[in-house]
Amino acid sequence: MKKTLLAGISVLTLLALGACGGGGGGTTDSTGGSGDAANSDAKHVGVLQLVQHASLDGAYEGFKEGLEEGGYTEGENLVIDYQNAQNNQDNLKSMSDKLVKDDNDLLLGIATPSAQSLLNATSDTPIIVTAVTDLEEAKLVDSNEEPGGNVTGTTDMVPIDKQIELLLSIVPDAKKVGIMYNAGEANSKIQADLAEEALDAAGVEAVVRTANTTNDVQQVTESLANEVDGIYVPTDNTFASAASIVGEVVKEKKIPLVAGSTDQIDGGGLATIGINYKELGKQTGLMAAKILDGDAETATTPVESAANLELVINEDMAEALDIDPASIKEPA
Repeated sequence: MKKTLLAGISVLTLLALGACGGGGGGTTDSTGGSGDAANSDAKHVGVLQLVQHASLDGAYEGFKEGLEEGGYTEGENLVIDYQNAQNNQDNLKSMSDKLVKDDNDLLLGIATPSAQSLLNATSDTPIIVTAVTDLEEAKLVDSNEEPGGNVTGTTDMVPIDKQIELLLSIVPDAKKVGIMYNAGEANSKIQADLAEEALDAAGVEAVVRTANTTNDVQQVTESLANEVDGIYVPTDNTFASAASIVGEVVKEKKIPLVAGSTDQIDGGGLATIGINYKELGKQTGLMAAKILDGDAETATTPVESAANLELVINEDMAEALDIDPASIKEPA
């Protein structure tokens, strides 16, 4: 895998992330070790993650790294209560209620539905969120510059125009480009619309297909791959959860795929200019540490964008598609 760091994007250019769908039971994991973590001085942090896939998992791991860098280590002075809703709305509510009832010092919401569920459960406990594209649009804050309440965090907005430009540089003679996403995810719909606008401006026909669950992903991908010269997938939880399935199909069909996040490329796409969710989570953890210290408040802490973007190329996929990885460059 080849990665090149690029400049960060502005916190002001944001969109809404709404990830919903799926079913299944939730998981819980109350961690924190023994010893000092059990004393009254330890800080307690409740975590609510929407669903398990590489991007959101990375955000959680990075969050813990950020907390540790900020002075809070599990088993020493930190207890974490981790809850995974497995993409189930009922789980989101019950888990949010539990985390609030347990009187945690701070809450983390990973993805928009988790953040919204936590906010519905409390207007008092500080909430940090990540993997949310626009906190203001999602009605989590008064504004991204001045949140005004008990929520702040990091945005995972990606440069969709540059991602489309990257795809078209890989397939310069493309006549049709496919866009795949879950129409039930508000964030994905907005990103898909922006991608369609970018393709239209470039004189390329957009062919849009949607999948409501991961069970639909393979069929949708196979159908679309037969019609187009390239495929774009936004930061969509349904398709991220099935990234390896998508990767197998596009490899067989020899169709280049550019996706919204770096983790989706790791899972089987070709390339992207996107966010590393583990690094974004770490950035979020550092924000959380300042709030736990009492050095910052959610109401006056602006929403932060990713400190860096990455050009990521899946060299194995490039070779499978008979594309020279060295030919894939960052758009000017």
